[in-house]
Amino acid sequence: MASVTEQEDGGTLSLSSVVKEIQGLKEKFKGEDMDGTSMSKFADLEKSTVIQECNQAFSDAKIVLESPRRCSQLITKLLHIVTQGDSMSSTEVTNVFFGVTKLFQSADASLRRMVYFFIKEIAETTNPDDIIIVTSSLTKDMNSNEDLFRANSIRVLAKMIDTTMLGAIERYLKQAIVDKNAMVASSALVAGAHLINLSPEVIRRWVNEVQEAIHSTCDMVQYHALALLHEIKRHDRLAVSKMVIQLGGNARVTNMSSPLAICLLIRYITDTLKGENADRILSTPAGRSAYQFLELSLKHRSDAVIYEAAKSLCSLPSVEDRDLGPAIAVLQLLLSSPKMALRLAAMRTLSAVAMAKPSAVTKCNDDMESLVNDNNRLIATYAITTLLKTGSESSVDRLMKQISSFMNDISDEFKVVVVHAIQELCLKYPLKHRVLVGFLANFLREEGGFEFKKAIVDAIVLLIDAIPETKESSLFHLCEFIEDCEFTALSTQILFLIGSLGPTTQIPARYIRFIYNRLILENAIIRAAAINALAKFAMEVSSLRLSVSVLLRRSLCDEDDEVRDRAMLSLRILGYDIIETPPSENQATTDTIASIFSTPSLPLSTLARILDQSDEMSTIMNDPDLAIDYTSLAKYESQAIKNQQLASGNGPTNNNYGGEMTSGKLNSSASQQIRGIPQLASLGKIIKSSDKIELTESETEYVVECVKHITDDNHILLECSITNTVSDQLLKNVRVSLNSTDATYTTVLSIPIPVLQYNTSAQTWVLLKPEADAVFGSPAQFVAELEFFVLEGEIDEIDPDEEGFAEEYPLEDLEISIADFMIHSKITNFREEWESIPRTQEILQKYALQFRDMSSAIHAIVMYLGMQPVDNTDSVDPSSTQHTIHLAGIYLANVRVFVRAQVQVDPSAGSVLKMAVRSDELDVAQLVSASIK
Repeated sequence: MASVTEQEDGGTLSLSSVVKEIQGLKEKFKGEDMDGTSMSKFADLEKSTVIQECNQAFSDAKIVLESPRRCSQLITKLLHIVTQGDSMSSTEVTNVFFGVTKLFQSADASLRRMVYFFIKEIAETTNPDDIIIVTSSLTKDMNSNEDLFRANSIRVLAKMIDTTMLGAIERYLKQAIVDKNAMVASSALVAGAHLINLSPEVIRRWVNEVQEAIHSTCDMVQYHALALLHEIKRHDRLAVSKMVIQLGGNARVTNMSSPLAICLLIRYITDTLKGENADRILSTPAGRSAYQFLELSLKHRSDAVIYEAAKSLCSLPSVEDRDLGPAIAVLQLLLSSPKMALRLAAMRTLSAVAMAKPSAVTKCNDDMESLVNDNNRLIATYAITTLLKTGSESSVDRLMKQISSFMNDISDEFKVVVVHAIQELCLKYPLKHRVLVGFLANFLREEGGFEFKKAIVDAIVLLIDAIPETKESSLFHLCEFIEDCEFTALSTQILFLIGSLGPTTQIPARYIRFIYNRLILENAIIRAAAINALAKFAMEVSSLRLSVSVLLRRSLCDEDDEVRDRAMLSLRILGYDIIETPPSENQATTDTIASIFSTPSLPLSTLARILDQSDEMSTIMNDPDLAIDYTSLAKYESQAIKNQQLASGNGPTNNNYGGEMTSGKLNSSASQQIRGIPQLASLGKIIKSSDKIELTESETEYVVECVKHITDDNHILLECSITNTVSDQLLKNVRVSLNSTDATYTTVLSIPIPVLQYNTSAQTWVLLKPEADAVFGSPAQFVAELEFFVLEGEIDEIDPDEEGFAEEYPLEDLEISIADFMIHSKITNFREEWESIPRTQEILQKYALQFRDMSSAIHAIVMYLGMQPVDNTDSVDPSSTQHTIHLAGIYLANVRVFVRAQVQVDPSAGSVLKMAVRSDELDVAQLVSASIK
């Protein structure tokens, strides 16, 4: 320790005394080991006692000057008390600070550093008025001749001073930045990094000194100067781009001796090349020089710089596979490094690259295979999952053997990653499904937690859907798994799957044994699921119906009422008597059985809604052929939903896009009302209805609301609901007049309200169609006015036959947007759907938006386009500055549209939207892209 070489009580320690002290410590530790316990000298410290001892010692000039070690030990005790959570009162802090100021009399370097440390740690929780006690001493040290004192005092002052005091010492800090001593310069730069949040205007005036410090010969100063310079220019995006491009493109900067500073510069260059003006920057000579700087950094002598440059090149969004070659080659060399950290870092980067560009990583397969047996299980996991993404079909068997050797040694978290990688590999090479599914099934029987087992089960279920050839073997593997499954949720999931798919296999009877074993050995929840599975076998396989009924009858005496009820219901549905084995006379038909098992359960809330609505109940009651039971209600509800979908244009179409289509709102009453209007009887089917739009405020004299209906014969029908709130007025011939600012749509029909009484509502209709040279679906904006004739007077005395006087009432502008023509599309695999449309059908554009926070920007984009966010990409971190959202929609009910939108937000300048649109029809993609204003 440093204290060994320092003075104590006026004398120096000799070598013999040091040896004697070490021997004493050895005997002390030996005794503590024999006792089995060790006592810290800081244990059982009393705060009041320590503070009193400090005040006495610090007030004695002789102790301060002659016994610096004792003072250091007292400060250590104080720090121990504070760090243990025993806070000091204001009076105690004031006394301690007064005492600490007296320690500045000592020139002992070790004691002075302890004083600095104590002041810095205690200052954050101290009254600002008490801090002034020591600031004068620190300011004096900042101007001393001792570089150690100057450097440390600057760091401490940066934690204590306010804006007023910063102005007083700014001149000294600027001088310290360009000081010849590296410790002083670095301390001043670090102080600037702390103070820029307190007073950014002052720190920005240091830019010249900071730029000069970047060219220092000290590695530490270079690093801190570059970080502070970037922080100074952080809010000026153009200045940051210019700075990093100049530094990266300047040949002399490549001689920067600090690896940390170069790594930092590489990160800044990467952020710039990822920005919104990346293409423009790369086209300039300075931008190309910066990119060359990244490539030259691959040959640096420092491993950290080499890796940082390779990682940056791999992360650039516009880089091609051929340009990744040098970076991949460097990462490949790092895979064989003796340093574990480098191997892990390189493996993580290659794994990330393999997700988007597996072909670029293929040449590293041999090196990654050697890492499968690495001592670090994390490296081995990354290696095997990357190999599963980049490996060929011929290497699958070898990879499975290598995975088996280490699966038991890694945690469930990494096992899940491996399972997902195997699932993707099986989808990529379906002919290898026997090997891969068999591998997953083997680990179902091994030890593991719920998440691991659930990941395997989900993967097998997905592969059954994707690769039908795996159904027989996969079901058998799952049957064997539930024989010894400890997770109820997984057992019930598998039983449901067996009940659904088992009857369609070649030998359905082979699964009955596994299901019946659950009735004997498992808990009530699993037994109830097994009853349902058996009933499905009996329903679909007539040859098994009699034997299954025998098994179901044995569950009628089960101790759980749910199991008994399901067994009894199943027997009744199957048409078997509870006691007798032969079927009863009232045996259910196959259609009845199918309807019970294939119809989803009717929720109690839906059942209550049907029973509460008199018009729906009257429809049921008036049907003489309809028996009122649970099944009929379920059928009626299903038909009602279907009718609503057809009325709103949201029903099933001939196109199958792999997802459910939903629109904003179902409006069946409006559809029926439209059909009853003679002028609109020939109108096409409604495919989309919007939500209500308020064209006036709710407190005005005339309240107007509008619903936009889109038809399949290229018409827009506006349903305007008008309410008269003026008590002494009767309105006649009420209509909504629209004047377009462009020639996109024209009014072809307007149906007015003949008479509108006080406190009543009625609808007026306006029919629009596109102009001959306009595209149906183009955005448009209308200036709307309410036109009518007014009759004033007492309501009872007004003569409706009078003509009245004409009046106009301004309304809010009415906008037709792309969202009015778009239906939500719920898809399960966005990437697959996106890639199913060729790139020639893609439109890519950039837009400047006014939003200054990410949440508002994403919400506005979703609402304006009217499309469905997928993959939970609409979940936004409010503090993020960059986000990507995926959207899916159906345009006019028959054209697929997919959007990838990337938003970058600068709170001070607004936001930038980069949007790629793909559609089955290029004109639709252009229309969606052009709709953004």
